[in-house]
Amino acid sequence: MADSETLECVTEHERILQEIESTDTACVGPTLRSVYDDQPYAHKRFMEKLDARIRNHDREIEKMCNFHHQGFVDAITELLKVRADAEKLMVSRCTQGGFLIEEVVCCRLQQRNMATTVERLQLCLPGRRAYYAALKTMEQLENVYIPRVGQYRFCQIMAENLPRLRDQIKEISMSDLKDFLESIRKHSDKVGEAAMKQVGPGGRYGRTNAAEEDLQMVSEEEEEEEEGDLVDFSPVYRCLHIYTILGDRETFENYYRKQRKKQARLVLQPQASMHETVEGYRRYFNQIVGFFVVEDHILHATQGLVTRAFTEELWNMALSKIIAVLRTHSVSKIFELDNYSPIPQDFPKKLPMSQSVPQIYTQVKEFIYASLKFSESLHRSSTEIDDMLRKSTNLLLTRTLSGCLQNLIKKPHIGLTELVQIIINTTHLEQACRYLEDFITNITTVSPEAVHTTRLYGLSTFKDARHAAEGEIYTKLNQKIDEFIQLADYEWCMAESDGRASGYLMDLINFLRSTFQVFTHLPGKVAQTACMSACKHLSTSLLQMLMDSELKQISMGAVQQFNLDVIQCELFASSEPVPGFQGDTLQLAFIDLRQLLDLFMVWDWSTYLADYGQPTSKYLRVNPTTALALLEKMKDTSKKNNIFSQFRKNDRDKQKLIETVVKQLRSLINGMSLHS
Repeated sequence: MADSETLECVTEHERILQEIESTDTACVGPTLRSVYDDQPYAHKRFMEKLDARIRNHDREIEKMCNFHHQGFVDAITELLKVRADAEKLMVSRCTQGGFLIEEVVCCRLQQRNMATTVERLQLCLPGRRAYYAALKTMEQLENVYIPRVGQYRFCQIMAENLPRLRDQIKEISMSDLKDFLESIRKHSDKVGEAAMKQVGPGGRYGRTNAAEEDLQMVSEEEEEEEEGDLVDFSPVYRCLHIYTILGDRETFENYYRKQRKKQARLVLQPQASMHETVEGYRRYFNQIVGFFVVEDHILHATQGLVTRAFTEELWNMALSKIIAVLRTHSVSKIFELDNYSPIPQDFPKKLPMSQSVPQIYTQVKEFIYASLKFSESLHRSSTEIDDMLRKSTNLLLTRTLSGCLQNLIKKPHIGLTELVQIIINTTHLEQACRYLEDFITNITTVSPEAVHTTRLYGLSTFKDARHAAEGEIYTKLNQKIDEFIQLADYEWCMAESDGRASGYLMDLINFLRSTFQVFTHLPGKVAQTACMSACKHLSTSLLQMLMDSELKQISMGAVQQFNLDVIQCELFASSEPVPGFQGDTLQLAFIDLRQLLDLFMVWDWSTYLADYGQPTSKYLRVNPTTALALLEKMKDTSKKNNIFSQFRKNDRDKQKLIETVVKQLRSLINGMSLHS
């Protein structure tokens, strides 16, 4: 029993020792208390056990120290050696540190100098629109500072780049100028509107002061807009200054004037719908006024960028354009609404003129009356007013009305019927001029017999318009004939004719008949000239068709068909489509064709060759060159189509005769060439 208790005690003490070894010092108290609270005398045995454990640990520590002693001795020896080297290193480090500090100070000084240089060089760059300051700085660098340090490579590079920087500044300033030009083009109507309000109808201010105040007022009115002031002239001043400094002012002046002249032409060009509303006219005039307000400001704010002569040149160009625009639109509306038909009266009467004649007459009278009202404020004598009215009316007739008539006649939609009516209208307008002169006499009370008065030039105005319309009639008539000719579709190698005229030609003749019926209202000479011109053009076109170089072969059957068509042309000419022709005058338009076709139809070469050059020759109008060309075309088809079979039945040598005729014609032509 006692032995078992002793064993338990030893085991418990071993546990306590292990716990003491592994437990934090602060927690040892409860463990030790358990030793004293246990069996009596147990603490004595625990102390013995503890002493034994301590001795055991001491032995372990001694063994470990003995094991690591030699390594410790070696480490101490190494430290003693390093100490000497460390003392040497400290001495060397102090010496080198002084040198390093000096180098750091030098580098930092260089960095500060470089930063200062960069800061100064930034002033040379064209940033923030400080172009003038940049140019002055570059000038100082180039002339003062760079020569002092020219041995450095970066200075050489800098000197090489200065011209490029100057060009860059020129380009940027020119870009600003282009933006300015676009801006004033965009806002010219607003500038003009403000100027018109500022000056008013009475012209209260001088031209320069008005321009300055207009621009100031417009700028104030537009202050709240995103774009800022409506007209900012600083880009002009800046660009002019820069180009002047760089010695290239003339280039800038030429560019500015050229661009403004282009803009003037754009401003003076009205929109197509301008004349339809009063607002359209107002906007047109505002743009023009705005343009010249800006130019007036530039004229007085700069020295020589624009000159008075240049401004006057622009104004004269504008004046002529404005007058032309107003004249064009003041009477043209009447022509656009005209139906170009005689004015109907109580049946069966008709006035030969169309509705535009009385409307034009009324417009001219209203113009004369308005001119009278205007002249009354000028405090002139009756004679002077009368002269002024007549001259103004002459301008209206000779420029405005004449120009409108000329433009009307050339319009594509004006056909033959309209042209005939225009000729009739101008005849009546010409006759109406004497009534206009009487009207001026009545309102001015100045008798033409009392003083030498200016006559109205209506006679020449309307005569010129008539001649232009007549010429256009001839041209359009010929164009219409060409359209029919293009429809011709001959079978050039046909064996025999159809026995009737071609359809296209009959349609053409019907068209000519109906057209010349409309010409009955024209003066006789005009109708006869148009008819003769049409017949000659038709004859020439038909002959050209035969002689076309693309046409290589023609059969006798095709010649016979062609002859049937020419016969219809001759019948038309002899039917007197327009009265007044003497005898067969109109038929003579086809005489060249008739003689040529007769020569080939009859095959009368012996007569032609024998009588050639004689005034009484039956084929006087047949040119040997034309005859040869047609004969060559027919010769090429003789073998294929048996064209001359009827002749060969009578005479097998007819083919040889053709060859003989060809040779004789060529000989005749060569003789003519030598003779000429």
